[in-house]
Amino acid sequence: MVDRQADSGSNDKVSTRLNFTANPDSLKRGYTCPVNGQKGKIVQNQTVKSLLAVSLRLVKEVEHFYCSSAECPVVYFSADGSSLFTVNDVREKVYHKEATNPEVLVCYCFRFSLGNLKSGSAEQRATIISEIKQGILESQCACDLRNPEGSCCLGNVSKLVKQFNAGN
Repeated sequence: MVDRQADSGSNDKVSTRLNFTANPDSLKRGYTCPVNGQKGKIVQNQTVKSLLAVSLRLVKEVEHFYCSSAECPVVYFSADGSSLFTVNDVREKVYHKEATNPEVLVCYCFRFSLGNLKSGSAEQRATIISEIKQGILESQCACDLRNPEGSCCLGNVSKLVKQFNAGN
Protein backbone atom coordinates (compact mmCIF):
# COMPACT_ATOMS: atom_id res chain seq x y z
CA MET A 1 0.00 0.00 0.00
CA VAL A 2 1.15 3.49 -0.66
CA ASP A 3 0.05 6.58 1.28
CA ARG A 4 -3.43 5.65 2.40
CA GLN A 5 -5.08 5.01 5.72
CA ALA A 6 -6.70 1.72 6.65
CA ASP A 7 -10.44 1.78 6.95
CA SER A 8 -11.22 1.24 10.61
CA GLY A 9 -15.02 1.28 10.44
CA SER A 10 -16.57 -1.92 11.75
CA ASN A 11 -19.94 -1.49 10.08
CA ASP A 12 -18.68 -1.15 6.53
CA LYS A 13 -20.85 -2.73 3.90
CA VAL A 14 -19.17 -5.78 2.42
CA SER A 15 -19.87 -6.31 -1.24
CA THR A 16 -20.56 -9.75 -2.60
CA ARG A 17 -20.98 -8.56 -6.16
CA LEU A 18 -18.83 -10.66 -8.48
CA ASN A 19 -20.14 -9.49 -11.83
CA PHE A 20 -18.12 -6.70 -13.35
CA THR A 21 -19.21 -4.01 -15.74
CA ALA A 22 -16.65 -1.46 -16.80
CA ASN A 23 -17.63 2.16 -16.96
CA PRO A 24 -17.46 2.94 -20.72
CA ASP A 25 -16.11 6.42 -19.98
CA SER A 26 -13.11 5.01 -18.11
CA LEU A 27 -12.32 2.69 -21.00
CA LYS A 28 -12.37 5.63 -23.41
CA ARG A 29 -10.13 7.76 -21.22
CA GLY A 30 -7.74 4.94 -20.35
CA TYR A 31 -6.75 5.57 -16.76
CA THR A 32 -3.05 5.85 -16.14
CA CYS A 33 -0.89 4.70 -13.24
CA PRO A 34 -0.43 7.57 -10.78
CA VAL A 35 3.24 6.61 -10.29
CA ASN A 36 4.53 6.16 -13.85
CA GLY A 37 1.75 7.52 -16.07
CA GLN A 38 1.42 4.27 -18.06
CA LYS A 39 -2.07 3.30 -19.22
CA GLY A 40 -3.52 0.63 -16.96
CA LYS A 41 -5.51 -2.45 -17.92
CA ILE A 42 -8.90 -2.69 -16.26
CA VAL A 43 -9.29 -5.69 -13.93
CA GLN A 44 -12.23 -7.09 -12.02
CA ASN A 45 -12.45 -6.29 -8.32
CA GLN A 46 -12.63 -10.01 -7.60
CA THR A 47 -9.16 -10.34 -9.15
CA VAL A 48 -7.79 -7.61 -6.92
CA LYS A 49 -9.46 -9.08 -3.84
CA SER A 50 -8.23 -12.60 -4.52
CA LEU A 51 -4.61 -11.55 -4.94
CA LEU A 52 -4.14 -9.02 -2.18
CA ALA A 53 -2.36 -9.94 1.03
CA VAL A 54 -3.81 -6.97 2.90
CA SER A 55 -7.16 -6.37 4.55
CA LEU A 56 -9.94 -6.37 1.99
CA ARG A 57 -11.43 -3.38 3.81
CA LEU A 58 -8.96 -1.42 1.70
CA VAL A 59 -10.61 -2.54 -1.56
CA LYS A 60 -13.38 -0.17 -2.50
CA GLU A 61 -16.08 -0.97 -5.06
CA VAL A 62 -14.48 1.22 -7.73
CA GLU A 63 -12.77 0.41 -11.00
CA HIS A 64 -9.27 -0.98 -10.61
CA PHE A 65 -6.49 -1.10 -13.15
CA TYR A 66 -3.36 -3.23 -13.52
CA CYS A 67 0.01 -1.57 -14.16
CA SER A 68 2.27 -3.91 -16.15
CA SER A 69 5.40 -1.74 -16.14
CA ALA A 70 8.40 -3.64 -14.75
CA GLU A 71 9.93 -0.41 -13.48
CA CYS A 72 6.89 0.52 -11.38
CA PRO A 73 6.06 -1.06 -8.01
CA VAL A 74 2.31 -0.47 -8.49
CA VAL A 75 0.27 -3.55 -9.37
CA TYR A 76 -3.27 -2.15 -8.94
CA PHE A 77 -4.65 1.36 -8.75
CA SER A 78 -8.15 2.76 -8.76
CA ALA A 79 -9.49 5.30 -11.19
CA ASP A 80 -10.70 7.53 -8.39
CA GLY A 81 -7.37 7.52 -6.55
CA SER A 82 -8.70 5.75 -3.45
CA SER A 83 -6.59 2.61 -3.90
CA LEU A 84 -2.98 1.91 -4.76
CA PHE A 85 -1.49 -1.54 -4.23
CA THR A 86 2.14 -2.44 -4.85
CA VAL A 87 4.13 -5.64 -5.29
CA ASN A 88 4.41 -5.80 -1.50
CA ASP A 89 0.60 -5.99 -1.19
CA VAL A 90 -0.01 -9.07 -3.38
CA ARG A 91 0.22 -12.76 -2.56
CA GLU A 92 2.07 -13.80 -5.72
CA LYS A 93 5.16 -12.60 -7.50
CA VAL A 94 3.94 -10.68 -10.52
CA TYR A 95 5.35 -11.79 -13.89
CA HIS A 96 5.40 -8.32 -15.45
CA LYS A 97 7.21 -6.94 -12.39
CA GLU A 98 9.79 -9.73 -12.20
CA ALA A 99 10.19 -10.78 -15.82
CA THR A 100 13.80 -11.92 -15.25
CA ASN A 101 13.15 -14.02 -12.14
CA PRO A 102 13.17 -17.72 -13.14
CA GLU A 103 10.87 -18.54 -10.22
CA VAL A 104 8.11 -16.11 -11.16
CA LEU A 105 5.03 -17.80 -12.57
CA VAL A 106 3.95 -17.00 -16.10
CA CYS A 107 1.02 -19.42 -15.93
CA TYR A 108 -0.61 -19.05 -12.53
CA CYS A 109 -3.25 -21.77 -12.95
CA PHE A 110 -0.95 -24.61 -13.97
CA ARG A 111 2.14 -23.26 -12.18
CA PHE A 112 4.56 -22.87 -15.08
CA SER A 113 7.41 -20.50 -14.27
CA LEU A 114 9.68 -18.39 -16.41
CA GLY A 115 12.43 -20.89 -15.57
CA ASN A 116 10.31 -23.78 -16.90
CA LEU A 117 9.93 -21.98 -20.20
CA LYS A 118 13.47 -20.67 -20.47
CA SER A 119 15.28 -23.91 -19.60
CA GLY A 120 12.94 -26.22 -21.49
CA SER A 121 13.52 -27.56 -24.99
CA ALA A 122 11.26 -26.50 -27.86
CA GLU A 123 9.41 -29.80 -27.41
CA GLN A 124 8.94 -29.22 -23.67
CA ARG A 125 7.65 -25.71 -24.35
CA ALA A 126 5.16 -27.07 -26.88
CA THR A 127 4.01 -29.56 -24.26
CA ILE A 128 3.49 -26.73 -21.75
CA ILE A 129 1.33 -24.85 -24.25
CA SER A 130 -0.63 -28.04 -24.99
CA GLU A 131 -1.17 -28.67 -21.28
CA ILE A 132 -2.45 -25.13 -20.76
CA LYS A 133 -4.80 -25.38 -23.75
CA GLN A 134 -6.10 -28.73 -22.51
CA GLY A 135 -6.63 -27.29 -19.03
CA ILE A 136 -8.59 -24.40 -20.54
CA LEU A 137 -10.75 -26.83 -22.53
CA GLU A 138 -11.43 -28.81 -19.34
CA SER A 139 -12.39 -25.61 -17.46
CA GLN A 140 -9.49 -26.02 -15.05
CA CYS A 141 -8.14 -22.50 -15.35
CA ALA A 142 -9.05 -19.53 -13.19
CA CYS A 143 -6.91 -16.81 -14.71
CA ASP A 144 -9.42 -14.16 -13.70
CA LEU A 145 -8.62 -15.00 -10.06
CA ARG A 146 -5.06 -16.34 -10.13
CA ASN A 147 -3.29 -14.16 -12.69
CA PRO A 148 -2.60 -10.67 -11.31
CA GLU A 149 -3.31 -9.33 -14.79
CA GLY A 150 -6.83 -10.75 -14.52
CA SER A 151 -6.78 -12.44 -17.92
CA CYS A 152 -5.61 -15.63 -19.59
CA CYS A 153 -1.92 -16.40 -19.18
CA LEU A 154 -1.64 -18.24 -22.50
CA GLY A 155 -0.75 -15.06 -24.39
CA ASN A 156 2.23 -14.35 -22.14
CA VAL A 157 3.33 -18.00 -22.28
CA SER A 158 3.04 -18.13 -26.09
CA LYS A 159 4.99 -14.91 -26.49
CA LEU A 160 7.82 -16.24 -24.32
CA VAL A 161 7.85 -19.60 -26.08
CA LYS A 162 8.27 -17.85 -29.45
CA GLN A 163 11.02 -15.70 -27.99
CA PHE A 164 12.91 -18.61 -26.42
CA ASN A 165 12.46 -20.86 -29.47
CA ALA A 166 13.94 -18.09 -31.62
CA GLY A 167 16.95 -18.00 -29.29
CA ASN A 168 16.33 -14.53 -27.89
